[in-house]
Amino acid sequence: MNSSPRNERLLTLIGMRDAPLTVTTSNGKGEGVVILVLNGPLTLPNIFAFQEKVAQLEPKVLIVDLTGLPYMDSAGLGSLMNGYVHAQKAGRRLVLAGANERVKALLELTKVDLILKNYATVAEAEAAVS
Repeated sequence: MNSSPRNERLLTLIGMRDAPLTVTTSNGKGEGVVILVLNGPLTLPNIFAFQEKVAQLEPKVLIVDLTGLPYMDSAGLGSLMNGYVHAQKAGRRLVLAGANERVKALLELTKVDLILKNYATVAEAEAAVS
């Protein structure tokens, strides 16, 4: 069977969609800063762990580390926006860090990048929010 680069990318995306998501937290360097680390795709089948963790956390600043996030679908994007709105209503901040090119393209295409600030690294995000 002839395998083209396009077919390989499609199979990779299908595999990513079904991969598990792990959500862990760590304390940031500043007072009231929590880092939420995502590893795996943020997609409809696995957004609930992310949403549950965001609902439990009430830091002054929540940095969502996307370094380990290969892919996000519209449900994942919606859950990030819900987290942002929830934080804003409570007088807190939610920012992103480490989005790859695919995720940055989605944020730009949907204009979410105008609302949710994405920093290149967690360290850069921490410096900006302190």
